[in-house]
Amino acid sequence: MTIVKAAAELRPLPPGLHFVSTPIGAARDITLRALDTLASADVLAAEDTRTLRHLMEIHGVPLNGRPMVAYHDHNAGQALPRLLGALAEGKSVAYASEAGTPLVSDPGFELAREAAARGLPVIAAPGPSAVLCALTVSGLPSDRFLFAGFPPNAKSARATFLQELAPVRATLILYESPKRINQLLGDLAQYLGGMRQAAVCRELTKRFEEITRGTLAELVVAFAEREVKGEIVVVVDRGAEVAADAETVEKALDHALQAMSVKDAAAAVAEAYGLPRKEVYRMALLRGRE
Repeated sequence: MTIVKAAAELRPLPPGLHFVSTPIGAARDITLRALDTLASADVLAAEDTRTLRHLMEIHGVPLNGRPMVAYHDHNAGQALPRLLGALAEGKSVAYASEAGTPLVSDPGFELAREAAARGLPVIAAPGPSAVLCALTVSGLPSDRFLFAGFPPNAKSARATFLQELAPVRATLILYESPKRINQLLGDLAQYLGGMRQAAVCRELTKRFEEITRGTLAELVVAFAEREVKGEIVVVVDRGAEVAADAETVEKALDHALQAMSVKDAAAAVAEAYGLPRKEVYRMALLRGRE
């Protein structure tokens, strides 16, 4: 059982916009700070107030007559001014995500941007994140990663999206609907290469959590005949480094020098191809003189 401090014991929540991370499955993953924030905020907001109300009931956090505002893409025109007005009056507003960390595939971005633009305090109470949870259990490199969100549904847009991701030198993290996971795995194998290591992370922190690892080609086969349910995160390893010949590096430098200084162009190209920076800088100097 979670024990929430009595209202008299809570420290007053400072005025500002407080973003509260919520569990992605297991209700006990909520942090003590998140509970304190929800218990003491002047105004509560969430994409779906029913989910927030249920979470507060699980942990014994009373509403005590405080306003609870639904804020989502379809009502932002009405809800945004109301929440910004409360902040302007010096009130504390707690915005809770539907699941995970606010602003990650979440409509709270516009609220955060508008509050920051007005010089209002924006504070985060960190916590669960499906992105980082999936990266942790995937077994793939975590030194550099890119969260790419949901791929487009349209075939041509999805092809362009994945082609742009293919050369990225970082572990890729994507969200996908269970109805389209088979299609996504096939597209990933086609555009990124079937030999890339990957992991399909399903129902993280929930009762039927499942992590399936293998090459993209192996995962295509593993999920081909499956009817998949639940929340899914796909993690894909970066591609193997491609050795660049002198002509390729020179073309990259010529392109970079059109928009950058010699120093910056050399640094960018050296990073892209894993080459010594001094060597590429000398090449850039020669290209610049030409």
